[in-house]
Amino acid sequence: MGDSYIYKNQKKLRWGYTTGTCAAAASLAAAVMLLGRNRTEQVSVETPKGIRLDLEVEDISMGQRAVSCGVRKDAGDDPDVTDGLVVYSRVSFGREEDGPDDVGKHAGGYYEHKNNDICLKLTGGVGVGRVTKEGLSCEVGKSAINPVPRQMIFRQVEDICARYRYRGVLWIEISVPGALEVSGRTFNSKLGILGGISILGTSGMVEPMSETALLETIRLELRQNVLAGHCRLVVTPGNYGEAFLRDHLKIGLEQAVKCSNFIGNTIDMAVEEGAGGILLVGHGGKLIKLAAGIMNTHSSAADGRMEVLAAYGAACGADSCLVNRILEAITVDEGLRLLETREGLRDQVMERVMERIEGHLKGRAAGRLEIEAVVFTNERGILGATSGAAVMLERIADNL
Repeated sequence: MGDSYIYKNQKKLRWGYTTGTCAAAASLAAAVMLLGRNRTEQVSVETPKGIRLDLEVEDISMGQRAVSCGVRKDAGDDPDVTDGLVVYSRVSFGREEDGPDDVGKHAGGYYEHKNNDICLKLTGGVGVGRVTKEGLSCEVGKSAINPVPRQMIFRQVEDICARYRYRGVLWIEISVPGALEVSGRTFNSKLGILGGISILGTSGMVEPMSETALLETIRLELRQNVLAGHCRLVVTPGNYGEAFLRDHLKIGLEQAVKCSNFIGNTIDMAVEEGAGGILLVGHGGKLIKLAAGIMNTHSSAADGRMEVLAAYGAACGADSCLVNRILEAITVDEGLRLLETREGLRDQVMERVMERIEGHLKGRAAGRLEIEAVVFTNERGILGATSGAAVMLERIADNL
């Protein structure tokens, strides 16, 4: 298959393929070479998305009882930290009674697939993380190899077993040397995946600049907090919010769920995961947009910050000259500074803005969870809070 592309924000972007696809392709190649004894330097795999890929096989090591080889991850035009890493599969003969330690695997448990006289056992090696928290799609204590990649790996190897009429046990070990070094740039440690990366993929393909993976990460954080017994959750869009929680509200970062720009989606997912309440804490540059009902705060989706400040400034008595200066402002802090040129005007505006934010947030939650908000800037501290924010903060602090 040639390269596939997608257009986003008027840019032509190239698709890539997942670590799960790499693991399945490497496992296919290793199984072919172990059972067929023919060196194989390219394999063809069909992804769950229905796209067939011809992938190069690297670093082949063939022995009598085991074969190891790798397939290099290509994330296309997506800024994926795993891009360029080689995903290895080592396929070896085993016995029914073997466990991970018996064949040199780490002690992180294994996944098993049986069909007639074929038994496949799958585990993770160097660079594949171990699951330590509930709420993920992998069992605690096992390697972080997600369900769809597991199915892809088992299907590829089982097909090769059938081709060569092999009956017995095969061990499959997936490893990603170098992954531990990049895992710190992922959400893995916060999700409870330690010692490496996850082997991921539901479609087998990487859609460049996709929001899907980030939304799934937010959902997992919400789910894990609920499973840990946190009825009310602290949510913040990003790093500014995390720093403010730590330095001003004395809330540990491990308790905060980072929602990026997806405030509306996060509220929806919190309801679906059974949360009782959300305290949203964020910088005015993001959250002031909520007063206009904007639930995706990325600048490419919508802005409206200056329009909100200008409209409520006018409603609170600002003259047309000041309103026009606010509309021309670049940052929220600049707009607030202009409001501060009239005594008491900024506080009046923020009171009206917070009322509007509260209305939109509660409208999105539709009565299915409590929701409050605190808005701040780094220069000015807390600008405003919704009517029940102080009470919810106390309740959250009591449960930490």
